Amino acid sequence: MNWIEMLMVTLGLSLDIFAAVECQGALVAQVRKRHLVLICALLSLWQMAALYLGSFIAELLCRYDLRDDSLVTGRILASAILICLGVRLIRKAWKNDGVEERRAENLGIQIFLRMAAVVSIYTLLTGIAFGFLDCDVLLMLLMIVIFTVVVVVLGMYTGYRFGFEQKTKAYIAGGILLIAGGIDVVVRYVF
Repeated sequence: MNWIEMLMVTLGLSLDIFAAVECQGALVAQVRKRHLVLICALLSLWQMAALYLGSFIAELLCRYDLRDDSLVTGRILASAILICLGVRLIRKAWKNDGVEERRAENLGIQIFLRMAAVVSIYTLLTGIAFGFLDCDVLLMLLMIVIFTVVVVVLGMYTGYRFGFEQKTKAYIAGGILLIAGGIDVVVRYVF
């Protein structure tokens, strides 16, 4: 998988974080930079750990299954993971869950820990997909950190300024990017 494809998938995955942080940004009375830096660091580290662990799991699975068809099976599985994650985001956009609006002086770190735990499940699956596609680990970790920081900051300020209405668009865009990445894997690496 080349860096453009990795960029597309990582951005699609990061838009899920954007939507979640946007909803939290709509609730704060004021965006505190110190709090924002802490959230960026927490989510970035958590995302990096999940992506690396997923890649490591895929590497272990490939290492101990030395058959010729295991490469094709891994690529098909990677494609299925990406397409399923994309469908999940589009379904979230379609469902359009409401947000309980209440103004808060400061959002607790527990909210973002919970968010990081949920999102890291999908990042772990993406790491497995990247591992099956033999992606450059350092590049994918760098991309996930950069995108996580950017979407956390943009999501917080978008939510603070405009509310949470943009989350549906973020879910749809992320879903389309992930589905396109899954289809690209099928077209370029399976057939």
